[in-house]
Formats: sequence, C-alpha cells, structure tokens
Amino acid sequence: MKRTFLTAVLFFLISGATLAANTYTYIDLVNKLIDLEGLAVLPARGENADQWSSYDRKSYYDAEKQKYMDWAANGDGSGIIRREGNLSVIAEMEGPGVIWRIWSASLGDGHVKIYLDGSPEPAVDLPFKAYFDLRNEPFVYPALVYNASSGWDSFMPITYQKSCKIVAEDGWGQYYHFTYETFPEGTVVPTFRRDLSAAEKAALERVNDFLENKLSTDPAVERSGALVVKETIEAPAGKKVTVLKLEGARAITGIRVKPALEKTSGVEKLLRSLTLSIKWDGEAASSVWSPLGDFFGTAPGFNKYKSLPLGMTDEFFYSYWYMPFASEALIELENDGKTDAAVEFEIAHAPLSRPIDELGRFHAKWHGDVFLPKEKERRAIDWTLLTTEGRGRFVGVMLHVMNPEGGWWGEGDEKFFVDGEKFPSVFGTGSEDYFGYAWGDPRLFKRAYHNQTHNTKINQGHVSVNRWHIVDNVPFQVSFEGAIEKYFSNYRPTDYFATVYWYLSADGKDRYEARPLRERLKNLSMKIRAKKVKGALEGEELKIVETGGGETQAQNLLGFGTGWSGDQQLWWTGAHPGDKLSIAVSVEKEGRYEIKLQLTKAPDYGIVQFYLDDNKVGLPFDLYESSVVPSGMVSLGLFDLDAGEHTLTIEIAGANAKAAPAYMFGLDCVLLKAVK
Repeated sequence: MKRTFLTAVLFFLISGATLAANTYTYIDLVNKLIDLEGLAVLPARGENADQWSSYDRKSYYDAEKQKYMDWAANGDGSGIIRREGNLSVIAEMEGPGVIWRIWSASLGDGHVKIYLDGSPEPAVDLPFKAYFDLRNEPFVYPALVYNASSGWDSFMPITYQKSCKIVAEDGWGQYYHFTYETFPEGTVVPTFRRDLSAAEKAALERVNDFLENKLSTDPAVERSGALVVKETIEAPAGKKVTVLKLEGARAITGIRVKPALEKTSGVEKLLRSLTLSIKWDGEAASSVWSPLGDFFGTAPGFNKYKSLPLGMTDEFFYSYWYMPFASEALIELENDGKTDAAVEFEIAHAPLSRPIDELGRFHAKWHGDVFLPKEKERRAIDWTLLTTEGRGRFVGVMLHVMNPEGGWWGEGDEKFFVDGEKFPSVFGTGSEDYFGYAWGDPRLFKRAYHNQTHNTKINQGHVSVNRWHIVDNVPFQVSFEGAIEKYFSNYRPTDYFATVYWYLSADGKDRYEARPLRERLKNLSMKIRAKKVKGALEGEELKIVETGGGETQAQNLLGFGTGWSGDQQLWWTGAHPGDKLSIAVSVEKEGRYEIKLQLTKAPDYGIVQFYLDDNKVGLPFDLYESSVVPSGMVSLGLFDLDAGEHTLTIEIAGANAKAAPAYMFGLDCVLLKAVK
C-alpha cells in the first residue's frame, strides 16, 4: 500500500533520521533472518515496511468526512488492486526493496508471477501452491517455507532494485499477504533470481540449520567482552527486589530464568504474580514491564516452545532480544502474590558494537484494554496492541485470548498506522492470518517467527499466539499504532491481553504503566462444558484413515449457535470435487444398525456422497444453507455390520449453485442405533 503524503512529509522533518544508503548482497539479506541485534538500530529516513493483502476493499478512510467507512468489512479472500485482462494484479512496489514474507490460507494451481525491475519475463512463475511445496528452488528450506496449522508461510527473501509487480492467474487460491520492506533511496540490492549461487545457497543452509536445530541459543554465537551473571533471586511475597544493576554503555544480550515451579502449585497464578521490570539509564518509569511468564511469549503458565527471540524449555525460559543502554540498566523482580518465590537468573551482557546514539531502547509491556481508538464510532472494532511516539521499530506481540464460551475468537484484521497515516500501510485479512496460520485451526505450531503455544484444541478457554517481526519489523519515525480487530466484546465474554515488544529512541514516549494483580489474574480459571448426544461418536474424535485432499481439524462451533454435539465438529477444508476423506467407525457388537449422522450446513459447504466400506450409500447430500446450522440427524440407512472397524468415506461431489465454492464439510457426530 502506498504511504500517505503526510507520512512522506514527516520523514523530511525528522531530526537525526539521516538518509542511509547501503549496498546489500543477497547473503547480507539472508543473514538478517537471524539478526536480532540489528533490530535495535534506529531506522533511517525512507525505510518502510508495508504489506499487500487480499483485505476487503470496502474498508476505506473517507478524507472528506474524516471517518472510517465499512471498517469491519470481512470479505477478505479476494481483494486485489485491479484486473489486467485475465490476470489479477495483487501487489506493486517501487524499489529498492525486498519481499520478506508470503502467506496464504488456500493454494491453487493458478500461477503467481513476480516481475522485477521492469523485466518482461517473470523472475518467478509458478503455480501458487508450488511456492510452498519444497520442490522448487530456491523455495526448498523447511525452516523458511512450511505449513503452520493450515497456513502457508514463506520467509524466502525476494529482492528488487527498482520495482516489483505480482500478478495471479485465475485459480491461484484464496487469501494472500506479501509483506515487504522498502530501503532508503540510494540503497543497492541485487535483483532476485531463482538460480542462486553456491555461496547464497550455503547462507540459506546455515540459517535454515540454525532455525531448525539451534533455537534457544543466541544467534550471535560469540560476543567480544561478554559476561554472564548467574544468581538465584529470592522474591518475598509483596516485595520488589533488585535482580541486577549494570553500569556503563553495554547491552543485555540474553536473559534466562528458571522459576521454582516444581515447589509451587498454581503455576499460572505464580507467573502472573511475579513481574519483570527493566529501566534504562536512570529513567523513572520502566521500559520493560510484564508478568514474568508473559514476557517470554506465551500465556498462561508454562507452555514449552522455541522461537528465535523467546521460548520456554524444561531447562529455562529464554530471551535473546538485544537490549542496549548508555549508562545503566536496572532489572527488578516484584512478587505481588501471597507466597514467597525463588527465580534463577542468568543474564548475559556485552560491550556495544556500535555507538549508542544509533540504537533504540528495548521496550516490552503487558496490557489489556488500554489506549483503545478515540474514533469509537467507526473504529470500535479495533483493539490496540501498541501505541507509541518517537523513532523506533515494532518487533512483535504475544496475544493471550480468554474465550470461556468458545467459538472462533478472531476474524480480526491487523492494522498498522505509521507516522500519523490515516489509512494503515499494513491491513490484514484475519487474526489467525496475521499470526501465520489459517482457518482458526486450533492445533499448536512452533516456529522461529510465530507460534500457537496454547489452545484447548477447540479455541475455547485460553489461546496464546505470538508473532515476531524480525526481518519484517515495522520502522517508524514519529509514531506507531498497531491494532487488531476484536469482533466479540468482553461480555461475550472474550478478553484480550497482549505483551508487545518494540525499540524506541531514548526520547520516545511509552505511556504504558504497570497493571494491577486483579487484572492479571482475571479469568485464569475457566469452566468449559458442552452437551453431547448420548451414545454418539464425536466426529472430531474419530480416526482419520485417509485424506485425499485438503486438511482436517477439530472446529469449535459455539460462535454459530447451539445444536451440535459437544459444540464442535470434524472440519474438512481445502478439498475439491473428487477428493475423498475416509474415517474409521468402530462397531462393538455384530448386528443390524441404522447409521445416523449429524452434519453442518453452511454457505460455503459442498455436496457430498457417502460410502460405507467402499460401497456407495444413498444419493448425494447438499450441505448448502444460507447460514451455519446443524443438519439434524441424517439417516444413511440400515446395515448389517460385523464387530470391528468400518470405513465411512465422504466424497466431494460438487456444490450448490448458490454456495461459495469452498467445498467444505463438517461432521458433528455418528450415531449407531441397534435395530432388532
């Protein structure tokens, strides 16, 4: 998306933000994939991060009315810039720049073509699904190109000096993000080509190996003059204690902690009662303040995962965010609980590798409903992740969703407003899309740059997701506001809590304050109940024998009303006509049975044909309905069944002419009724 004129003017008014012209090799840019120290460097004028996505173009800012229009529009699967003949133009950028991230929720056979620097021939011309299948050079590195709980992600750098244009053939798929960086004018980068040199491939191999095998270690490996302090800190109930005070111009390069969890019941409460704070250079208010557990990127409690900057392992929780300071760093631990605690700390620090004037200060803050948009009439749906003033970079967020009633909590697009722009330069397509997965998939995934670390498998209860903006960090010169749409109110009840991470100039404004214990402990304990059909086999619990296309997952249905057994279903997405899904159905005793199914009907569901043990059963069944509803019990007929395992197969036969052509299928439950 294009920057506003106001933003362009502001760039030239910033004191100290000088134009930085560099020459980057492709290897230089590959190395940025694991460069945490570089995030602390304050951005140069002309350095931008933006994103093209398929967001619903009905959302716009009316400058004449000074209002946000159709701001909650949710048709995010097909937004494009324009049509050119039989092609969709989905992205256009002026260089010098680099595409850092490509994401999609659904991949097709239609080609996506990337044209660079005015060449009439595309630098990449592949079916969209071939960008992600690890079969086409150079998109073959599994730590950089992969599927994360139904979302397709690629972090392969695609560079251009002058321009980039991306077009898609019909049938390319559904939903897309192209996240890119624009360098300051005068920067020199190579034009991407698929036939990389041996040295470039070796650099990618090295990064891939680190991301696959060495997470939980500092990617900088060795630092000259580094020191490590190890100490067990006793934190009495109701007290604040100093963990460490450092003096001089240095940087904290690693923090490892190990709370004494084995001695304490209520781990979730303990990790919310203990708070970590850090003050830089004698400041009065903390730049880092967070419940101890949340600081390490997941909530509630202890959830094992490894990512590039943060993680939790059996041995320790770790942070490798680079934290520079000019004269002093004060690290404190406060215990707001009623029980004494002990925490082992291991803190690494080292001399600065560049002048402190070039570096921002690290900030991390935990919060709930604070600094929500002032334009409540039109932007009520936006939930503020971070608002700050000064010069710096937004580098990540952990979102903790408390969702006791269940149902899909997200749908909300991320929106990043940089340097006072009225329309966001980053406008996403959905909450799970921003966090790199898709379709509200509740399965956990653990990756270097984004994770789903906690989910009850049905999006009900606690959900914890994070995203680290390492290469795709968002630089700003004057201000930054990041929001994510929140579709459901606290009275549903659905509560959001976030820990946000950013770098900020020493004179920047951080208005976030410590939050009280009662807020931190809100809804930590939740009761989840669901009614089930007596004697039924729950669809989401049945064994998958074979999937001939698409993907399956358990889906929570509470957000769609009532009537489903257990409030969830087996959900089959991404299939096409002719694809089959086979499920094992166990019969305890030999006999005659009526087989009944409860299915889901919806606007984007298909027509299906059933088979039992490879024998066609009945006529095709149309699952189209104008809203999402349970079908009621559908009888497949009477069958003489042996004891043991039988196979129920579903084939996608097509779709109703009124249906959105997504060919989805949902199986709520199977009921075997004995017939005498």
